[in-house]
Amino acid sequence: MSVQKLNEILQPLVEDLGYEFVGLVYSSDPKHALLRIYIDQENGVGIEDCERVSRETAALLDVKDPIKSQYNLEVSSPGLDRPLFTLAHFREFAGREAQVSLFAPLDGRRKFSGKILGANDESVRFEQDGSEVALVFDNIAKAKLVPDYKNILAGRKAEQ
Repeated sequence: MSVQKLNEILQPLVEDLGYEFVGLVYSSDPKHALLRIYIDQENGVGIEDCERVSRETAALLDVKDPIKSQYNLEVSSPGLDRPLFTLAHFREFAGREAQVSLFAPLDGRRKFSGKILGANDESVRFEQDGSEVALVFDNIAKAKLVPDYKNILAGRKAEQ
């Protein structure tokens, strides 16, 4: 089962339930297959939201049966280290720090960590060690935001 097909099945369901469909990760490992769905909404998501989406998703997957083997289903908020699945995500979080892993190395590197500068229809502009690098989107294996703990903790102290 392809991730794209799972996206096509699950994104409309999640959005019909009133949540943002951030993306999903599917690992088809025969012993530990896993389908993890990330959801969000304006005020964040709680355990009840994850349970609701999990129930509805499980019911839909039972009917459609796109995954023929056994698997574990998890529904989660994207968290502080939010995964980035689409070019729109990179555009939305331009200016933020991120970690990116590539399928194929670029100039001998597979891992990049720095500021997202922006994205066009094919690539992500990224700041790495003070230089701008263009990462082809189709070569990005995994990407996530790097939490800014200093500002998060400063915000919490200001609330107290």
